[in-house]
Amino acid sequence: MKKFIETLKNCWKVEDLRQRLLITILFTAIYRFGSFVVLPGINPAKLETLQSQTKGGLMSLLDMFSGGAFSNASIFALGIMPYISASIVMQLLAVAVPYFQKMQREGESGRKKINWYTRVLTIAILVFQAPAYLMNLKMQASQALASGISWTFFIIPATIILAAGSMFILWLGERITDKGVGNGISMIIMIGIIARLPQAFVQEVTSRFTAISGGGIVMFIVELLILYFVVCASILLVQGTRKVPVQYAKRLVGNKQYGGARQYIPLKLFAANVMPIIFAQALMFIPLAIVQYQSDNASWVVRSLMDNRSVLYNVVYVTLIVAFTFFYTAITLNPTQMAEDMKRNNGFIPGVKPGKDTAEYIDSIMTRLTIPGSLFIAFIAVMPALTGFLNVQQGFAQFFGGTSLLILVGVVIDTLQQIESHLMMRHYDGLLNSGHTRNNGVSAY
Repeated sequence: MKKFIETLKNCWKVEDLRQRLLITILFTAIYRFGSFVVLPGINPAKLETLQSQTKGGLMSLLDMFSGGAFSNASIFALGIMPYISASIVMQLLAVAVPYFQKMQREGESGRKKINWYTRVLTIAILVFQAPAYLMNLKMQASQALASGISWTFFIIPATIILAAGSMFILWLGERITDKGVGNGISMIIMIGIIARLPQAFVQEVTSRFTAISGGGIVMFIVELLILYFVVCASILLVQGTRKVPVQYAKRLVGNKQYGGARQYIPLKLFAANVMPIIFAQALMFIPLAIVQYQSDNASWVVRSLMDNRSVLYNVVYVTLIVAFTFFYTAITLNPTQMAEDMKRNNGFIPGVKPGKDTAEYIDSIMTRLTIPGSLFIAFIAVMPALTGFLNVQQGFAQFFGGTSLLILVGVVIDTLQQIESHLMMRHYDGLLNSGHTRNNGVSAY
């Protein structure tokens, strides 16, 4: 503990790191403040119906990523998700469309063009998503609009405010990336998720010690131990890599020798990130959206698909996650392109011929990594449902797995690594003096 406190003091001594930490805290505080600023003309006391709607289903996911701004009818209600959606579309276009493929290979200039297209697409998404949110707000809480104001005239300025709020959040995220610590967009998502933790924790403690079947202190300790092991497993999943050795041929230019060094290609066990879970969750909400008003007359299959703790739901959910993991890994990692780049730079994998054989070798390694990785991700994703056997409250169960836990673990590790690099540059002991995080990953084999 003494060493940890000393490290925190070192963080404060480094002027550049101190400024970056303060800027990060300031911008995240601005984001949290804005999530409580309600749209002009909306009475926050009359949003009970909207808040009850966001307790389950797709709405709860959107509300989680926005840090509660969605259910508060805030100016930040749409959060950063429109930009995330636009980024996903641009990633798919960079794989399927030759124009964007060429742009992706142009280096820094190509990256700037792709960022510009992503922003334009974000605005296009907001133009449709903001009115959709307002129409849902009208259906759920029509009485919340101040008297004397018509919904017809309210939607236009409110759409502009919601779109401006999302773009302002994007600006905050970019400023955190440039002048703060960590990835700004991921940091904003993490802050939105972790903002729900205190309330969920209090509800869980209350239920354990007040309910008849709560289990008391023993079950609460068991619950915390399970959460601890799940977090450790998530860290291993995020950090796990397979290092493929690459040897570069020696070249003599005049009297100088170039190349000849051995490097490694780090192939991550968790290459697809949280995207498979997000895609699978979006598809699993379709039955709920179709028959949400006919649940009494729905068949057993449909009712099971509407219950996120049923066996059928989780079997289908796991199958979708595994399928999307393979799909997303395939479109983000191109073994043929990696082999061509390696050959162009006079590099080769020891014992493997350059070209086609190298591509097949990398593809086989990625397949062996993706199979256990996808099953591991699926297990983490269904953990919130498995906690139902322990009578864990639904709000607190979200932190036992799924998208929220993986995002929290990934962002925290990335931020710690950046702080570590700043401290090591000034010859201070870092936050991660032991463990594999400092070495940028653990070996998957």
